[in-house]
Amino acid sequence: MRRTLTIIAVVILAFVTALPGQTIDYSKKTLQSERGRSYDALHYLVKIALDLDRKSFAGTATVTVSSFIEGLESCVLDAEEFTVSSVVDEYGTPLRFEQAEKELTVVLARPARYGEIVTFTCRYDGREPREGLKFVDETPENPRLVWSDSWPDNVHHWFPCFDYPNDKATSEIVATVKAGLKVASNGRLVGVFEDPAAGTVTYHWSQELPHSTYLIFLAAAPYVVVRDSYRNLPVNYWVYPRDEAKARPTYGKTPEMIAFFNAIFGYEYPWQKYDQISVPLGGGAESTSATAMTQRIMVAEEDEPDFSAIGIVSHELAHQWWGDLITLRSWGHAWMNESFGTYSDYLYFRHDKGDDEGAVNLQNKLAAYLREAKTRYIRPIVSDRYDRPEDMFDSHSYPKGALVLHMLRAILGDEVFFKTLSQFLHCYAFDAVDTADFIRSVKTVTGRNLDWFFDQWLFKPGHPVFEIRSEWDAARKLVRLKVAQVQDFAKGVPVFRVPVAVKVVTAGKPEVHRIWIREREETFEFPAETKPLLVRFDAANELIKETTFPKETAELLYQLGNDDVIGRMAAAGELAAVQDQPGVLAGLSRSARSDPFWAVRRQAVEALARRSSAEVSAALQKACGDPHSSVRTAAVQALGAFKDKRLAAFYKDLFRKDASVRVRAEALRALGLTGDASLVPFLRESATLPSHQNMIRRAAEEALKRLDK
Repeated sequence: MRRTLTIIAVVILAFVTALPGQTIDYSKKTLQSERGRSYDALHYLVKIALDLDRKSFAGTATVTVSSFIEGLESCVLDAEEFTVSSVVDEYGTPLRFEQAEKELTVVLARPARYGEIVTFTCRYDGREPREGLKFVDETPENPRLVWSDSWPDNVHHWFPCFDYPNDKATSEIVATVKAGLKVASNGRLVGVFEDPAAGTVTYHWSQELPHSTYLIFLAAAPYVVVRDSYRNLPVNYWVYPRDEAKARPTYGKTPEMIAFFNAIFGYEYPWQKYDQISVPLGGGAESTSATAMTQRIMVAEEDEPDFSAIGIVSHELAHQWWGDLITLRSWGHAWMNESFGTYSDYLYFRHDKGDDEGAVNLQNKLAAYLREAKTRYIRPIVSDRYDRPEDMFDSHSYPKGALVLHMLRAILGDEVFFKTLSQFLHCYAFDAVDTADFIRSVKTVTGRNLDWFFDQWLFKPGHPVFEIRSEWDAARKLVRLKVAQVQDFAKGVPVFRVPVAVKVVTAGKPEVHRIWIREREETFEFPAETKPLLVRFDAANELIKETTFPKETAELLYQLGNDDVIGRMAAAGELAAVQDQPGVLAGLSRSARSDPFWAVRRQAVEALARRSSAEVSAALQKACGDPHSSVRTAAVQALGAFKDKRLAAFYKDLFRKDASVRVRAEALRALGLTGDASLVPFLRESATLPSHQNMIRRAAEEALKRLDK
């Protein structure tokens, strides 16, 4: 479920600086527990008529349950924002019922025995619900439509059910709408039935494998369905008519993603089809075989390099395994859905883009977690303290949990790690799971007791904060590395036990040493015939951590030119503060011009931007011709901050010639910063041009506002 994370490309924040203190004490939140039940819901058959004009709905819900107790006298269902008018049993006999604000109690004709199957049908209607069903008026961004916002516990706002994820049932949606609309839902399309006299059309969908209620979905709009496939599996893209040409640039890699996840998870895609459906949503919301996708990710082919949707598309697809096939048993185990989904989008991103892109993707995830940990709160990833289920869908459940999985993979090795994922899916398919089930799978596959790992990373809060010093002992020909953990232990944060790679480079020859850190303060020694050119802590970029590791300028310059992508980015960031030192400006300029990877070039550009000079301006102007649009955007932004009127013609030329909407928008903002009122006609004309998500218009308006016009 992609609710708390933005779907727009994240600016790389690989190295988080000091931020204000935490503002939320998570230990004060409500103590929760898994919800119990007296029956097992087996099947929901929902027949619903949707009136988009009146923003109303009316229907019947036929509920089939199996009793968990001997002598079940009544079934209590979640029900809110609609009125139940009658309930009958499977023979049509009226049943007594009582409806409260949030519950519907149905009294059975006679007490049911343990395991006995009971069916009854509720007739109900509602109008303009606050939750559950979203009736959306036509806007410039979307046609008039209705869609179900079922996550996390809003299904009971549009039909009565047991609305908690630990119960799985099959379902059918039979939805009637005005002719001209199409209805998307879960599972197999049984049929489409038109009623010309009534001017309606009815779609019958059947989800024949069990899933949790929050995964039940429907949407009705004048969709165009762009058809694709993976082998014999239907893969369809439900988009607004105006977006038909954008469907394949946005979603076209989905079949390849399915093939990739089938192989890496060791479990074939489990459902009958896969649909992705445009709705006015802030992100993505996986539903079984049918994912609701924000309309904002739709991208034209020419803009796809700047606005690729593969992150959100792969993340939501991964939920078809992690969240839909196996589902969190209670909201306290949200990481079972979201950490696995987030790690999966990293796995595909690296597969599609390469190792360096994957490394930066992971570093972005670390930055997202650290922002939350340093500015809002820390909490255990697995926690029974939350006020609402939504509280658990944060940067602890998404990126931190994904990084925990990456560390587990490093400990187990690739082969064993992915065997564990496969065993876990096969063992618990179509079931609700908790963290203990996953730990059991780790033990089953590996024979190893890693309780210490899960205890510190899942059941305790925080992360290690390392203060590191290194020194070269010329007499003994060794490097001495001093490591201290200085995190705030008062909040239940442990002293962490972690394996870590330390790279020592002498005379161009790297040696990697694998050590274990177990104490608050430890000292390690490594052989080194000469003074190291570079000592790198966590050389494999595996740990969730903050680090202070002072280095001489010469070592940082060597790191800038010779380390891996993450190390080079780190060096550029640190060198930004010492540009008055000999060789630094030249080194950063060289990196901005010629580093083989765009993210390092961008980091160098951002470092250069901290110093205003003719030499820096020249380097930044050269960077505006970089092959990668992110570097060009950063360079234009840096130049714009200098507010140099002499560069107005340069910005106008960039705007006219650059292929990237991001760069062109930044050029307009830079024009606004020059303070040159003669640019107003040019900016007003630019504001009329169409662009992805109206970025050009918005940038032009921002520039005009700066000029007070």
